[in-house]
Amino acid sequence: MLKEKIFKIENAEQQVGLLGAQDSFLTLLEDGIGAKLHAFGDEIKVNGQDDQVDTAYDILRQLAHLIKSGVKINATDVVSAMKMAERGTLEYFQDLYSETLIRDAKGRPVRVKNFGQRQYVQAIRNNDITFGIGPAGTGKTYLAVVMAVSALKRGDVERIIITRPAVEAGESLGFLPGDLKEKVDPYLRPIYDALHAILGKEHTERLMDRGTIEIAPLAYMRGRTLDNAFIILDEAQNTTTMQMKMFLTRLGFGAKMLVNGDISQIDLPKGAKSGLKQAQAVLQNVRRIEFVEFAAADVVRHPVVGLIINAYDQYETESTGNN
Repeated sequence: MLKEKIFKIENAEQQVGLLGAQDSFLTLLEDGIGAKLHAFGDEIKVNGQDDQVDTAYDILRQLAHLIKSGVKINATDVVSAMKMAERGTLEYFQDLYSETLIRDAKGRPVRVKNFGQRQYVQAIRNNDITFGIGPAGTGKTYLAVVMAVSALKRGDVERIIITRPAVEAGESLGFLPGDLKEKVDPYLRPIYDALHAILGKEHTERLMDRGTIEIAPLAYMRGRTLDNAFIILDEAQNTTTMQMKMFLTRLGFGAKMLVNGDISQIDLPKGAKSGLKQAQAVLQNVRRIEFVEFAAADVVRHPVVGLIINAYDQYETESTGNN
């Protein structure tokens, strides 16, 4: 049944915060929920099906409460609220903002954006090795860097080591100039972007020059024991079984490991088995190791990204069923 609700805006600060630039937050809500939202004066009119209208109204109420408590919301906050509403956990939305993990290079607070990310952060704190498995856009890499930098700033670790396997995603490393590290560096761009966002470009480069932060291909880890370090393995779905075992056994005293990957995007040669998939089967019940699995609902990018992921998953499932 169609209905309409009117959300009352309390003040100018709330108006700017709820609408976004050129009503962009309302557009996000329309894309994600299906209701129609129209701002006029100090009101937001919400039209659509019963459930769509109620959901949109509840999200506006939660976002308005955040603004009132001094939180400056952005597009990812709006998407997070929609995802929690979809899962029926919107009542816990405010809890996500009770803790600041770190402040970024511009002094802005960094917080978890959904329940999946909160589980991930708690797993990192409580275990020696944490696996984050799920699609792109769930914040695995960014949060891994956040937790690593936090640990470094607290003095829990002496250095950060970030690595990934040198496997091409449909491109050839052989034609790129430089040594192996230089060839892999472009593929580590998300890591560099996260470090620059949290520490700033100059500070990151100083720490790298001192060896406090090391970014290197997985091949460089062989034969080392990594004590007092926060170690991140990204794109772990592209490790072989031997590489994964080699990496995990580098863990030293006073160290933490994070292993992130997306098992739906394996670029290994045909016939090669993913070390990440094997680790899921072998290590599930090992003490001090925890697996956190993210879903499309945990994606904190534009709502269409989650729809794209679901569409591909459905297509692959149907294709497999028809073969």
